[in-house]
Amino acid sequence: MASIHPQSPGAEGTGQGEGRSVGELLSAVTSDVQTLFRQEVELAKTEIREEATKAGKAAGVYGGAGFGGYMVALFLLLAAVFALANVMDADWAALIVAAVWALIAAVLYVMGRSRMREVSPKPEQTVETLKEDAQWARHPTK
Repeated sequence: MASIHPQSPGAEGTGQGEGRSVGELLSAVTSDVQTLFRQEVELAKTEIREEATKAGKAAGVYGGAGFGGYMVALFLLLAAVFALANVMDADWAALIVAAVWALIAAVLYVMGRSRMREVSPKPEQTVETLKEDAQWARHPTK
């Protein structure tokens, strides 16, 4: 009597699974899902790293603007106050110079805020591929 192996062409039930058992198919699916999950996690890490780099650069701009503004303001403030003190009271001269620097600080703040708004904390590409994966899992034939 000839024995029929599950992987031989004459075995019953081998049309769709290419001769593999349910356990082998389940193992393959599990392995594929694990690989997919690892790839998605790696993609998320990469996207978050890129966004963190953008945020770091924007924070550096904030810091540089703050320090530069402080140093320039300090010396120009003194020079302007002394220059204006020659034509008006020193307290009014100091108030005028302080108002000008308040305007400059506001402009720097707006520039830094606009750069920070470009930073996206959500990994867009990962979210999109996860949605696609979930849709495929629900309807694998589409």
